[in-house]
Amino acid sequence: MRVVQQRLTRSFQKFFNSEKSSGIVLIVCTAISLLVANSTGSADYQRFWQIDVFGMSLAHWINDGLMAIFFLLIGLELERELYVGELSNFKNALLPIFAAVGGIITPALIHFAFNAGTATQAGIGIPMATDIAFALGALALLGSRIPASLKVFVVAFAVIDDLCAIIVIATFYTAQLSLAHLIGALLVWGVLLALNRRWRVMALAPYLLGGTLMWFLMLKSGIHATVAGVMLAFAIPFSARSEDSQSPSHRLENLLHRPAAFVILPIFALANTAIEIGPHWLAELSSANGLGIRLGLVVGKPLGVTLFCFVAVIGGLCRLPSELGWRHIFGAGLLGGIGFTMSIFIANLAFPGNAQEINAAKMAILAASLSAGILGLLWLRLSVRDTTPAR
Repeated sequence: MRVVQQRLTRSFQKFFNSEKSSGIVLIVCTAISLLVANSTGSADYQRFWQIDVFGMSLAHWINDGLMAIFFLLIGLELERELYVGELSNFKNALLPIFAAVGGIITPALIHFAFNAGTATQAGIGIPMATDIAFALGALALLGSRIPASLKVFVVAFAVIDDLCAIIVIATFYTAQLSLAHLIGALLVWGVLLALNRRWRVMALAPYLLGGTLMWFLMLKSGIHATVAGVMLAFAIPFSARSEDSQSPSHRLENLLHRPAAFVILPIFALANTAIEIGPHWLAELSSANGLGIRLGLVVGKPLGVTLFCFVAVIGGLCRLPSELGWRHIFGAGLLGGIGFTMSIFIANLAFPGNAQEINAAKMAILAASLSAGILGLLWLRLSVRDTTPAR
């Protein structure tokens, strides 16, 4: 048992270090994109991302293609958590599950309260998301002040949060459904599941080739193609009893960490944060959609996370880890308000063809994510005493 625990600790630390470094790179890329978008080269920069490549714009390839690989990584991380991580024990998983549900429902209700019955009601999914890279990057800045169990809690509820966001994307942001292509994608997935569960094929190549075909069929179906990435993750074999190097899922997860953190997400940031800050930026932030996004992320996230966890603990459904108090849970909820990558991704889907509304939504997302990050850092730094780092 001791050996298994050490291996899991190394896996978690590698994941944590990768995510916190990615947050720094994302900040740099976002700053570059914002500067260029508000310079004399703005028009050329915007046109660059609309260059046609094999029938789709460069931005489309990034958002539907590269991001499918990122969602594959999210799926692999979730699979690991379900098999051997924080979510493998149902009772341990209940607290982050309640945190994620509260952090999704409350922001959505706040956004709905401001936008119900309007053209911007479609943005209800925007404040649901949590950016794992930035949340963990903020935690890393606090060093030994933060108990190890808080890092695990944030990872667990952020991964569940992302899974729920993927379900929202698949369910509510499908413009036109092609049933034939969807059935084709599900059939391919069924074959991949059979390769894993029935024939125990351990080579990665058949899964990656089948996953590519499934991505194409999902793209044509009308359901966002990135969903294929998560589906593929759960078709790839994972064995809790195998050595890390023998598990196809773990090998692929290790292979994708650095490209996702230092190539895919930075490119996504460069292509999607070219926000033009015009003379009416304050009015856009104060619009119903802007308020729904900002209040949803900054207020709704910590309120929902803390309230749902409190009800679950008081009701005897689960308990707080011994190292954590309610101040930690509230601080984690504040950091959960850093939506960034996932929120921007959903904003692109919520207002297709409406560049002005997308730009305004992205501005609100950046403002809210910055506020949530600063508030979360200050809260945890001022309210949590130094603790000895876990070995």
